[in-house]
This record gives sequence, structure tokens and C-alpha cells, in this order.
Amino acid sequence: MNRDWKYWENRTVVVLGLARSGLAVAKLLHGLGAKVVANDLKPRTQCPEAGILEELGVPVICGEHPDDLIHDHVDLVVKNPGIPYRAKPVKQALAKGVPVVTEVEIAGWLSQAPIVGITGSNGKTTTTTLVGKMLNAGGLKAVVAGNIGQALTDVVQEVTADQWLVAELSSFQLKGTLKFRPKAAALLNVVPAHLDYHETMEDYIFSKKRIFQNQTPEDVAVLNFDSEVCRQIGESIAGRILWFSRKEQVEQGVFVCGGWIVARLPGQAEQKILPVKEIALRGDFNLENALAATALALSCGCPVSAVEETLRTFRGVEHRLEHVATIQGVQYYNNSKATNAQAAIHSLQSFEEPVVLIAGGLDRGVDFKELVPVLKERVKAVIAYGQTKSIFMERAKEAGIEERHTATDVTEAVGLASRLAGPGDVVLLSPACASWDMYTSFEERGSIFKQAVHSLQI
Repeated sequence: MNRDWKYWENRTVVVLGLARSGLAVAKLLHGLGAKVVANDLKPRTQCPEAGILEELGVPVICGEHPDDLIHDHVDLVVKNPGIPYRAKPVKQALAKGVPVVTEVEIAGWLSQAPIVGITGSNGKTTTTTLVGKMLNAGGLKAVVAGNIGQALTDVVQEVTADQWLVAELSSFQLKGTLKFRPKAAALLNVVPAHLDYHETMEDYIFSKKRIFQNQTPEDVAVLNFDSEVCRQIGESIAGRILWFSRKEQVEQGVFVCGGWIVARLPGQAEQKILPVKEIALRGDFNLENALAATALALSCGCPVSAVEETLRTFRGVEHRLEHVATIQGVQYYNNSKATNAQAAIHSLQSFEEPVVLIAGGLDRGVDFKELVPVLKERVKAVIAYGQTKSIFMERAKEAGIEERHTATDVTEAVGLASRLAGPGDVVLLSPACASWDMYTSFEERGSIFKQAVHSLQI
């Protein structure tokens, strides 16, 4: 598509789903002269964004998907990433040959700044934040957006050609891309996730892989050498591949050797970045995030000193293995972002101390059997809540854990955990589930956990 912003004048665009990204893209395209209609299936009382758009002159339809919403003169549909492709207006648009994209595609068309895109089942937010901090520490003027913070279409008009737009990207967002081409892109890992949306693992992997689909040999693709899926994906990528690995030395990329992070980039001498033990973030999974971020930042021309400084000082993102407090010798950690089993496993493996685990949430039909070995090795007690609490009780029993308890919610779980944990123990919220059975988001769930922990000190 044309990067000329005048291209959008008088184009008819339907924006499906409001919320943050829908509001941002509707405002942007309306401002560029497009004829925008916004539509959300939720009732008007649940769409606070509707009034903002109507004040700008954008028609908004709430509470239904009208039959005539997608007509022969619609040029483009921009859908909220979470709206499934089986939704009526999406199916109608595709049947008429109308392109259906997410706002990521629009940002890619319009951005004057080169884009660094980061995706993966786990670690996206931490890696994205690391890259942004590294580039800014190196004087390269990075703006961080996407699935973290602001929507991409909220910032795309502000970024300039001498900046970098660093974007966290979900599989939902990437599935709706056509021409999106990041200058540097990373796939951190792939484990089963969001299969209620994608329906098959093949579609999930295909959606993740789309981050590389339009790259050329002038672009950089960063992939996890320790992941078999990533190695397979690497066989069909046109971009210049930089691997990262915490287990093996790689020919081109960033890896661990002799207790150091080492960079081996094309046309450059091999460089030691810093000792692994000096990284502020805890856990092997965060080491992988650090390796990926290092590869991305260096590929953008970031000075090694800025990479080193950031890895030494950055202590993590809220709700991602976040230390909340130490109370009477017990450490409390908030890892509410662990919305799948693999993320929970990674967090548990970060601790040598005995763990009182708080887990549970939305039931997506997962059996969590892969948790049993790490439960047996690291966990002294399990407290489960939400739709999956009975499943976690079964897994805890299989792991031979005698202290198995259920709670009505996270707040009650924290109170119970405080009575089960002793000095030297860790109380860890790492749910392994989405939050939507009881909480509006993992952020709300994590904030409630932190409030409950702090209340123990009163």
C-alpha cells in the first residue's frame, strides 16, 4: 500500500471493535480523510470510545453488526485483533474480496520510522521493553508501542525517520497483516497458546511467522536456536538471520559461552557483552529475552555499552516475575502475565527456594500435565482458584504435594499463602491461565495480588 497519507482521502473504511486499537486507528484514518464507520458488538454503555469518535464526526454503531455494514463500496476493514475471523462482518468482507487487517498493518503502511517487531508465546513485553531501553540508552531514539502501552496507530504520526518504532506484536495482530515489514523482527519462542482463537497449532505458528513474511535480505530476523519450531521457520525466511541461544554457540547471533553473553555478528569481531551473572533479570527465560534483545539492538546499530548498561540495570516489567515485597523472610512475586503452562514453568524454574504457588483462572481445556515435574521439584504448596482449580488440585496430587488448597479468589489465596510460607520461602502468583473468568485482565489480577500482599504488612 501507498505510504502517501493522501491515499486515504475518501477511502471507505470499517473499523470493527473499539477499545484502544480501534479508537486509535479510527481517529487516525478519519484525520487522514477516510470515510470511517466504527462498529462494536457491545452495547453503547460498554463503549466509552464511541462518544470520542462521534465528537470527531465518525459514525459509530454499537450493539449489533448490521447486515449492510459491509457493502460493495467498502475499501478496507480494520478489525480489533481479538475479533475472530468467524465473526459475521469479517466473513462478509472476505467473501466480497475486501481486505481485512489489524491496525498493525496500517501502522506499517504509514510509519516513517523503521520498525522493530517482537513476537513469541512468552517474553514479548520484557524483550520489547529491553530493546526500547537499549536503543534509547544508545542515543537511537526509540518509541515503544503495540501490544504494550500505546497502540501503534496512536504514535505512528509522531515518529520520524531518524527514530525506531519498537513494537510488541501478538499472534492476533500478526494474523491480520498483509504487507507489514519490520526492519528487524524477532520470534522468541512458540508453545501452544490461544488455541481457542486459532483453533489449530498450525494457524498459530503461521500467524507468528507472518512477522517475517515480507522481509528481504536487507532486513534482520532474530530467532531462538534452542526452539525446534523456530529453527524450522528459519529455513524459509528471506531476512538475514541472527540466532540467539543460551545452550549452544551459533555461527551468527548472540549466545552464552563461558558464563558470558557473546555477540557474533556479520562483518564484526566477536564481542563479549557481559557476564550472565550480572544480568539484573532473574531466570533462564529472562536470559533468553536478554539474548534476543541484545541481537535486535546490536543489529540496529546500538552501542555495546548501552546494551551492557541496560542488562545490568533493568529489573523487569510489572506483572512479569515482579518482586512485590519481602515479609517476615518470605518473598512475594507477581507473575500474573504467566497465562500459559510454559510461562508458569519458566517462572518456577527461576527459584531455588521452596515455592508456595498460586495458580488458576480461565478454563481453556488445558490439562497442565507438563507442570507435574516442576511442581514436584520446586513447589511445597499449591493454592488454586478460578475455573481450573480442580485441575490444579489433581496435578498437585500427582506431584505428591500434600499442601493442596483452593481459594475463592486471589486475595484469599494470598492470605492462605502467608500462613503456609515460612522464612526463606517464595509465594508466587503464576496462574498458567488467562484471567477472564474472574478478572478483566492479567494486569487487574496482578494488581489485586500486590494489594493483598501489601495489606499483610498493615
